Amino acid sequence: MTTTLDKLHACQFCIVVEIKETVFAVFQRLLEMGFIEGAGIEVLGFAPLGDPMRLKIYDSVIAIRKSEAALITVETI
Repeated sequence: MTTTLDKLHACQFCIVVEIKETVFAVFQRLLEMGFIEGAGIEVLGFAPLGDPMRLKIYDSVIAIRKSEAALITVETI
């Protein structure tokens, strides 16, 4: 099933399908953090108010805003 990363729940796994190229600086930063096609992601959790979300990508744990996660199309596993 294909969806955007911001719609996933904690403890879900997914694979990056595509990143929308809206603002180049945001797009470039996501690529530098490892969000490339085929990358596996695990949603670890959310901040108390739901934003940002904690993700594990490769061996790194990162936090991104839901507005940035909405730019990433993923396929759930």
